[in-house]
Amino acid sequence: MRRSSHLRTQYWKAAVLFLLLLGYGAAARAQQVTLSARVELLPPSGQPKPTDASGVVVWLDPLARPAPLDDPPAAPPWRSGRLVQKHKAFIPHIIVVQAGSSVDFPNDDPFFHNVFSLFEGKRFDLGLYEAGSSRAVKFDRPGICYIFCNIHPQMSAVIVVVQTPHWAISDRSGTVTIPDVPPGRYMLHVWHERSLPETLNGLTREVSVTESSHSLGTLRVREAPGLNLAHKNKYGRDYDAPTPPNSVYQQP
Repeated sequence: MRRSSHLRTQYWKAAVLFLLLLGYGAAARAQQVTLSARVELLPPSGQPKPTDASGVVVWLDPLARPAPLDDPPAAPPWRSGRLVQKHKAFIPHIIVVQAGSSVDFPNDDPFFHNVFSLFEGKRFDLGLYEAGSSRAVKFDRPGICYIFCNIHPQMSAVIVVVQTPHWAISDRSGTVTIPDVPPGRYMLHVWHERSLPETLNGLTREVSVTESSHSLGTLRVREAPGLNLAHKNKYGRDYDAPTPPNSVYQQP
């Protein structure tokens, strides 16, 4: 009888603790803020204003890190990204991942691809791999990683690796939405493929997020004239010219 009473007491203590933790978690989630911003692309002088404002990456790096816990919880598994090779293109063209995440590179074309990158963020070469197969790369440090195929020079993509989970990519209308941001001080960063580094550095600024703040305002991003990322193949040489269609061997 005494043992049964003891078990009931322990049960109720555990139940109360669970409810307290549940309430704490709900309160913490209630404090998080969904931030929005509007991207306005400014064209080079003499050119029309772009009608598509998608592809601008915005992220928030916390300026104050929480104190380490004596008994920290197990780290959550990193989310994976996915960059599909289809119709001689990378889909989507731009993805964002948090440092420590892996990205899958499935080949959905009926011929070989050779994905590589020799730029900032991560240097790798996946070699030739056939249709229906996939390779993966772990991106362990922040940076801008330009992705190419060693066979098809028209293929390009960008992986933006950040240290924070608080990021978003603008849609065609220029809308940016960053959910679940805890109140605090952050450094706001902006990246756009058609803007110069000095332009983007000028958009970096400190922001304070409170429970009553829901907007980062308008981010005016100036595009550079004729900015094009020319690249060599993975050996640092020009790509071979396409094989004529009437030749014995037709390049994929």
